[in-house]
Amino acid sequence: ICVPEPKTTTKNRVHLDLATTSAAHQTELVARLQALGATPVDVGQGDVPWTVLADPEGNEFCVLEPREIYRDTGPIAAVVVDCADPRAMARFWGEAIDWTLSEATDDHAVLRSAKGVGPYLEFLRTPDVKTVPDRVHLDLVPDVGDDKAAEVARLRALGATDLDVGQGDVPWTCLTDPEGHEFCVLARS
Repeated sequence: ICVPEPKTTTKNRVHLDLATTSAAHQTELVARLQALGATPVDVGQGDVPWTVLADPEGNEFCVLEPREIYRDTGPIAAVVVDCADPRAMARFWGEAIDWTLSEATDDHAVLRSAKGVGPYLEFLRTPDVKTVPDRVHLDLVPDVGDDKAAEVARLRALGATDLDVGQGDVPWTCLTDPEGHEFCVLARS
């Protein structure tokens, strides 16, 4: 979906972490992404072993150093969400998408598919308050045979709220999670 508003100077509260398999792979991936238009960016990360880049529209993402935990995720290691309460967010999203809690502390919570495949969904406590719409968001698809309206009602019962972004008459429903992060529930085609 095209977002008509330009990226502000505010750091995105949702971003991707990309996985690498070796130091050489990390170096090669960063170089390839920069050749495609990504630029290094400082979001206050300090001296860290990963590289923070921004895509051509300014959306931040990280190219991680090799980590054993991400060896089987594919190219996307994690979708990372800044939040005030990682445990509460993990409870909501764990119920919403039926993923398993891998780790939870006051500062960090991690979910992953119960099948142990694909990227992680990670929640990091940050002092920042959400002030602008997320430029990266999740789209959910009901399971085969599940009714989209029933799924939206279930998500509302878990704490999601309706969101009108001027989408008009579309086949998806826009919602926010308990901390205001936007997401959509798509209709199965």
